[in-house]
Amino acid sequence: MIIHESAEDYLETILVLKERKGVVRSIDIARELNFSKPSVSVAMKKLRENGYLEVDEEGYITLLPPGAEIAQRIYTRHRLLTRFLEGLGVSPKNAAADACKIEHDISAESFERIVSFAKARGLLD
Repeated sequence: MIIHESAEDYLETILVLKERKGVVRSIDIARELNFSKPSVSVAMKKLRENGYLEVDEEGYITLLPPGAEIAQRIYTRHRLLTRFLEGLGVSPKNAAADACKIEHDISAESFERIVSFAKARGLLD
């Protein structure tokens, strides 16, 4: 199934918020992304219907295995691309912003080559 960049961003945000706060609700996502609560609610409904997450009766959001896999893949790419760009001398703010754009479109092959290149040159551990 093809998943759009916005859905990847939502899933990644849920993962990050879960790590940071322990629990996640729609309002947390809205605040983190600076989106309206209704927009987030619509997105959560679509992600729930497609089997990426579940929402319990109290409104707590949990990633299901397919959603967790996508979130982890995107988050890993984000972190490594940010570190790589910073290693090249890009400011942390720009590195994070650029990594966010790249993480969705880069092929697995190109990403792996960047990681190998960066590790060989000591830019990543």
